Amino acid sequence: MNSKSRVTAVLGPTNTGKTHYAIERMLAHRTGVIGLPLRLLAREVYDRIVALRGPSVVALVTGEERIVPERTQYWVCTTEAMPLEIGADFIAIDEIQLCADPDRGHVFTERLLHARGLLETLFLGSDTMRQAIAALVPGVQFVRRERLSVLSYAGSKKIARMPARSAIVAFSVENVYAIAELIRRQKGGCAIVMGALSPRTRNAQVALYQNGDVDYLVATDAIGMGLNLDIRHVAFAGTSKFDGRRMRMLNPDELAQIAGRAGRHTAEGTFGVTGEARPLAPDVVEAIESHQFLPVRKLQWRNARLEFGTAERLIDSLEKPTRDEWLTRVREADDLVALKALSAEPEVRALLRDSRDVRLLWDVCRIPDFRGISQTEHTTLLSRLYGFLHDGGRIPTEWLATAIKRIDRTEGDIDTLSRRLAFIRTWTYVAQRAGWVDDESHWRGETRAVEDRLSDALHERLTAAFVDRRTSVLLRRLKQKESLVAEVNDKGEVTVDGELLGRLEGFRFRQDKTATPDEAKTLRQAAVAALAPAFNLRADRFYNAPDTEMDFTEQGGLMWGSEAVGKLIPGSDPMRPQVQAFVDDEAGPDVAEKVRRRLQHFIDRKVAALFEPLTNLQRDETLTGLARGFAFRLVESLGVLPRDGVADEVKALDQEARGALRKHGVRFGQFTIFLPALLKPAPTRLRLVLWSLAQGLDTFPESPPPGLVTIPNIADVPMQHYTLSGYRPAGSRAIRIDMLERLADLLRTRDARAGFEAAPEMLSITGMTLEQFADLMQGLGYGAEKGERAKARPAAASLEAKAEDIAAKAQDEADHAHILTEEDAPAAEAEAETAEATETPAAAEEMEVFYTFRWSPRPRHARPEGQRRGGGPRRDGAPQGERVQGERPQGERPQGERPPREAREGGAPRGDRPRRDDRKGGGQGDRPERGDRPKGGKPHGKRDDRGGKGQQPRSFTSGPEKKRDRIDPDNPFAAALMGLKDKQ
Repeated sequence: MNSKSRVTAVLGPTNTGKTHYAIERMLAHRTGVIGLPLRLLAREVYDRIVALRGPSVVALVTGEERIVPERTQYWVCTTEAMPLEIGADFIAIDEIQLCADPDRGHVFTERLLHARGLLETLFLGSDTMRQAIAALVPGVQFVRRERLSVLSYAGSKKIARMPARSAIVAFSVENVYAIAELIRRQKGGCAIVMGALSPRTRNAQVALYQNGDVDYLVATDAIGMGLNLDIRHVAFAGTSKFDGRRMRMLNPDELAQIAGRAGRHTAEGTFGVTGEARPLAPDVVEAIESHQFLPVRKLQWRNARLEFGTAERLIDSLEKPTRDEWLTRVREADDLVALKALSAEPEVRALLRDSRDVRLLWDVCRIPDFRGISQTEHTTLLSRLYGFLHDGGRIPTEWLATAIKRIDRTEGDIDTLSRRLAFIRTWTYVAQRAGWVDDESHWRGETRAVEDRLSDALHERLTAAFVDRRTSVLLRRLKQKESLVAEVNDKGEVTVDGELLGRLEGFRFRQDKTATPDEAKTLRQAAVAALAPAFNLRADRFYNAPDTEMDFTEQGGLMWGSEAVGKLIPGSDPMRPQVQAFVDDEAGPDVAEKVRRRLQHFIDRKVAALFEPLTNLQRDETLTGLARGFAFRLVESLGVLPRDGVADEVKALDQEARGALRKHGVRFGQFTIFLPALLKPAPTRLRLVLWSLAQGLDTFPESPPPGLVTIPNIADVPMQHYTLSGYRPAGSRAIRIDMLERLADLLRTRDARAGFEAAPEMLSITGMTLEQFADLMQGLGYGAEKGERAKARPAAASLEAKAEDIAAKAQDEADHAHILTEEDAPAAEAEAETAEATETPAAAEEMEVFYTFRWSPRPRHARPEGQRRGGGPRRDGAPQGERVQGERPQGERPQGERPPREAREGGAPRGDRPRRDDRKGGGQGDRPERGDRPKGGKPHGKRDDRGGKGQQPRSFTSGPEKKRDRIDPDNPFAAALMGLKDKQ
């Protein structure tokens, strides 16, 4: 030890200023460490030093909290968490008499024997430690400090006659709550202080007492160490407690430690008993008043020089005896019990390969049992954590997040919240260990935030249960005509002397309705001064908030989290809405303008992000003539345009114009012209809002739930609402337009005039039963003829297998999740029932229902210009009147053009031909047109609608369609089938 270093023991009773003296001595040195017995006391001392020197040089280290600035000079710690290897100039240990404590005494004894500052060391505590310190610490100097005030015995008092500014001490949670309820009924309320409370809850309860809102404090013996309050009288509701092993009577020095909280600085204090506690014996009273107690004869000790070679060697070193007459080996602690239990488990023993594994196991075993459920439960948790951490691993983030999420709930009663606080302390401790979790700073903040939320909730429950707020605070202040000061907390709650006045909802104040008219008037006046700065601070925070904290509702409201802060109003253009901020007049015009600007920035960026394809289309200067005009129509309709309303414009577009529009993602479908990117849920929701604003609607239509292929077709809902939502009504339901275009592609391959039956692909795309599909087809303009025929089991089984394959394939290729309502039974389920029924031998009388669909021709006098006399649909699935210049049916090649060699031998070049997912995706109606295909080769003769040469007349038959040998190029098995044919 440095020859300049001196060791001093400052001993004496409570209220002698020992802790204050230690803080002054530490601040006189360049660096220092002070060890305190309680986490609550450490937080109190930390706050005091921060107020003197600032937070940049003061660290707080406990088992569950770690605040360490880069330029730390002074460390405030619990005794167990003290860093002794940093070489501080000054070290102090408070409440050194805890060396005799049967649970934690070995930690204090270890600090007494080995913790030294480079220049100065202080031991603070009771005078009962004088002889032990003199024997164990060579060269120590003693300083005796006398109590600053007189402490006297006041006998027994009933709670009803307890004087104001009293603390009643009980030694069980049940007794604390029972006494608190009695005081609430008789005295108006009390504050609660227990060791199990978090610092945040404890401080909130102490503030309730210190501010004079209540005049009584009910506590456990947690107030016996370092809690400096304005207490005039301490009453013991009991003189025995359970120490973790057994019930025992409190020693006189323990009673004196608690009773000494009465009398602050030079103010006199008294102590006594209440309730069922027996009066104190005269010799005990005399010992407390004169501060004369039996000296400590034995200090609890455990060997600190541990061996980590094996688990057995570690256990032996922990159980090593001592020969010092002043020391006695501590009883088996929880960490040693956990070590023995874990090292006996085969799974854990298999992981103990070297000293590093043993050291890690010991670190895990030292996690305190904050939960206190059972030793088995605690050991199970430690075993799992060790398994995660072994071989340099980490505790899985998802597992840790789930464990914390289960605790992060603020509902429940006082006991429930107290248990959750005990549980979160385990994860707070784990998060403080270096290298145990990923992103340590995040989890330290997360566990602290959960503890704060639970602490606030517990404080609220304690206050609601044991304090009559309106009786003890508000009415008393109003009657005394005292000036009231309003405050606004981080939750937006406006309080006057702790009494809730109202809340700030966004930037509008909503006053609490429970106050009487006279109270409300007085409280409103008191709140005005507090609201002005609160509005400005909140406006600054809102202006700097990210867009992710904001959103718009389907009715045009603007939200900041869960608070409404404005609404959308029409602008000069549908895609440029304006905002109206919800701001009270008390906030002032500057705050209102700041909120309005931030909301405008948010909605402008939201429109730009979700409608980027439309914005690009609008800004493309290469679009000229008809293409630019059509782009304007698309922008005006917000990206979804029914084709029948723009048939003439579509006819007028040449292939170059269409190609330019397709580069922006425009799909020319049979029924709708749209941009697929704008059919997603977010753009759809915004499109409905913008359109409703432009139309001046009072109630906006809501977007359908995401993922539905069909939705009910309600007669009262306008057609425009369905179109803007991305659906087209057909029959009793409306089908999503991208899935409708896929269906249209299938219909192109069917002979609509001769008639065709529903294929499994059609039912799979729509997610409908056969009956529902028939209704849909009739809504699209097809006639449906119902029929019956004998069931054919093999054919049905084949159909079912094919339906299942196609359903699975359609599910993978769908642009959105295929989620249906209960009333929309999937086709696969209906077909599965059919397959199950066909497993039994079909009787001759068993019949199956089928539908034959034909295009329903319009009346001759109503036939649109250009429609053929037959009135049937073209091979591309569209009515004949919709065929436009440059369009052609599937399989038809432009006259006079021949595909290049690579197209004939293996398809068009990769960059020139449409991708398979474009042909099978949501834009099936966007077929390659004449101008989009590769040019070259010799011209061929004309082809008819079936793709054959010549101009032979087409013939139709009412019988079933003949089987074709042509292989569908989109069939995934086409290549394999063609290979088999070549081998033949």
